[in-house]
Amino acid sequence: MASQSQKDTLPIAVVFTNLFRNLPRLMLTNLLFAVPLAAFFSLFWFIGSLFSLAQTEYTLLLLCTIIPVFPFYAGVVKVTIKIASGEEKTPVFKNYFSGVRDNFLRFLVHGLICFIVIVFSYVSFTLYLKLISQNAIFMGPFIITIIIILFFSFMFFYIPAMTVTFDIPMRYIYKNSFLMSYGEIKKNFIALFGLFFLTVVCTTFLIACYGSPVAVVVVTVILVALFIPSIAAFIIHSAVYKQMYTMITDKDALNKRAETKSDKTKKQDPAQARAEFIESVKSFEPDASVNDDEYVYFNGRMVKQSVIKKLKAEAEENGGLSND
Repeated sequence: MASQSQKDTLPIAVVFTNLFRNLPRLMLTNLLFAVPLAAFFSLFWFIGSLFSLAQTEYTLLLLCTIIPVFPFYAGVVKVTIKIASGEEKTPVFKNYFSGVRDNFLRFLVHGLICFIVIVFSYVSFTLYLKLISQNAIFMGPFIITIIIILFFSFMFFYIPAMTVTFDIPMRYIYKNSFLMSYGEIKKNFIALFGLFFLTVVCTTFLIACYGSPVAVVVVTVILVALFIPSIAAFIIHSAVYKQMYTMITDKDALNKRAETKSDKTKKQDPAQARAEFIESVKSFEPDASVNDDEYVYFNGRMVKQSVIKKLKAEAEENGGLSND
């Protein structure tokens, strides 16, 4: 956990302190991830070289690397979460391999979904970009596509971290990640800005190699093998993880059993389900640090605190809730 000195420091300073202090661990984590990444990328590159593929087809084939390599990203997620949370001397090998072992199948599914999202994004972005040059009316769909891509990206800020941290059904992982993609928009843009800064730094190194293709390749390999995946994950988790963890574990104690409660209520008598809901509303304790117009987790959903407070007042006043 973070020390008292860290709590008294500006958040951005804490992030940079953790980054530089744990850079060797991040590099080692990245190197562990780079081995399967290189192996699967080489495999798909070799398969592509056996056929005469168009550039788009070849690109999509290489993107297939995401699916088998994503389970190994679980190890990166577990290590970087601990580092971003301020844990001192995080053991890399133990956390990396336990993260991969415990989350392999789920991350394989995440990898497939991530691949589909990236393909959709790539095809839609290039298609509308081409159509805009022919007719400006396609600017609207192009902007909508960018917004959709952005929110899919925000979802994947949370999906890996939530999978590694909580043993909850996949549907809740995706539902909660979707809600947080817009419910935690400020944190998401902070993470996005951090990734943009990382991109600028990496691009600067590549520009410095301008005129030497060999140097560009060498620098790219070094950046991918030692820095980019783990530092990108560290930036994301530094921005969003603490709030995600707090909202799921602290805002509502009932949220700990939300994954099983939903299935039970489908089989319950409606009156019984309503009575339990009223009790959960009565037991809700507003968070003074959150504005009423902000969203909080309640019974597995993100709801405005003002709405829950209104229901609580009505339940306490009338002994129940109206049917409005």
